[in-house]
Amino acid sequence: MEADEDVIVVEAGAVGYNIHVPLSFLESLPPLGSEVKVYTYLRVQEDAMTLYGFAGRQDLRMFKQLLGVNGVGPKGGLAIMSALSPADLRLAIISGDAKAIARAPGIGLKTAQRLILDLKDKVNMEEVLPSLADETAEAEMKAAGIGKAGKDAIDALVGLGYSPMEAARAVRRVEITETMTAEDVLKASLRNLAF
Repeated sequence: MEADEDVIVVEAGAVGYNIHVPLSFLESLPPLGSEVKVYTYLRVQEDAMTLYGFAGRQDLRMFKQLLGVNGVGPKGGLAIMSALSPADLRLAIISGDAKAIARAPGIGLKTAQRLILDLKDKVNMEEVLPSLADETAEAEMKAAGIGKAGKDAIDALVGLGYSPMEAARAVRRVEITETMTAEDVLKASLRNLAF
């Protein structure tokens, strides 16, 4: 494996593949020459076939969702995923923080707003607050209540003047239990914001 700007070259069976990756993935790569696992998306056009690569399935899924938004192509999708980690992007989508998304090069405020509108229903709170999700059906029912408490806490923090991104990050740092109410989550989140 070799890396250069936003492209890595991965050798598989004596063939080197150029794979375009977000900057966040470049930073997490092992040393040059090491073995690496890349989840790829192949875009076929009239004049080119281009590979895009990601660290995990969730990142690849997010990239595909970005491509489904009118006005966001592969370069725009990579720019967004380079500017924001997938977790922060999900937070921005759920909280409606178009300004955070618009910080990506080549992405304007209108495109960011369209992206939020198109993807808000496709991203759920359990993806944003992964510690809330559980595999069993009973835990999923409990997680839905916890997810609501977290969402209510985010809404309250935004009402207090914090940006949607700051609010979601503060709530994500709270270890939410089954018995916590939105008020409990809010208090713990405010303690996180105080530091």
